[in-house]
Amino acid sequence: METPLVSIVSVIYNQVEITCAMLSSLRKLTYPNIEVFIVDNDSPLEDSSVIKKRFPEVHLIKSEENLGFAGGNNLAVRQAKGKYVLFLNNDTEVDAGFLEPLVELFEHNPKAGVASPKIIYYGTEGIIQYAGCTGINHWTGRGSAIGSKEKDQGQYNDLRLTDLANGAAMMVPMEVIHKAGLMPEQYFLYYEEHDWCEMIKRAGYSCHYVGTSTIYHKESMSVGKGSVLKTYYLNRNRLLFMRRNLKGWQQWVSILFFLLVAIPKNSLMFGLQRQWKHLDALWRGVKWHLSRQNIHQNIFITR
Repeated sequence: METPLVSIVSVIYNQVEITCAMLSSLRKLTYPNIEVFIVDNDSPLEDSSVIKKRFPEVHLIKSEENLGFAGGNNLAVRQAKGKYVLFLNNDTEVDAGFLEPLVELFEHNPKAGVASPKIIYYGTEGIIQYAGCTGINHWTGRGSAIGSKEKDQGQYNDLRLTDLANGAAMMVPMEVIHKAGLMPEQYFLYYEEHDWCEMIKRAGYSCHYVGTSTIYHKESMSVGKGSVLKTYYLNRNRLLFMRRNLKGWQQWVSILFFLLVAIPKNSLMFGLQRQWKHLDALWRGVKWHLSRQNIHQNIFITR
């Protein structure tokens, strides 16, 4: 019996060597039927053509502009031919057998819409980053990863429903993408995978954690810890997620908590630390919403 084709998609912005390390780990996969897409999101500093020279089997797509995380992924999805699409951060490396358990889940469960493997912090002695997620708290707009910072001793080697997948590695059937829509591009960076999980669940599918599959994540190498860019998009998109996914009194309470508690607290912190660029980024993220009303429009693949 022929194994279904899996399209592996990774978006890059510079970081050619890190990406090549990820591709080297993909070459060791035991799963026999894959195609790999690398989307260069208009990298200004590094020539991604090196990737094609070292890995001629890869489909290299060069975008003429930086489309953000969702936009870059969507660019590749439109060209992918796989029954399943695996979205993988370029700052990861994978176990050789990580694909089989993910494919098996979808082959046996037609209502499964999205799934993520166990994620371990790269270079640690098995410290867990993600073993499922409790979802976004409707009051605070923040999520909580199960197993975070615990040592992996097999305690999460299970398969179960979970509230949210993790954007560092998530598999979605192409059929689900056609029905639920593409990854929402309003976010540009951060929260888009969480919103997409909610879109997929509203379309009638379930979200899963597959603990028998493992990848290793070089966390925060893409943007940098404490970056101004991260401050801007995390705060802008936290509010955007609330506006797109919460309704009625729950939405208003969440937004009021964010504006009256979280924003003043973070503003005070940045002010006391004299981090003026972060303070400016925080308020630019909030002000973005004053001129953005049409936030609910989603994108679908035209057949």
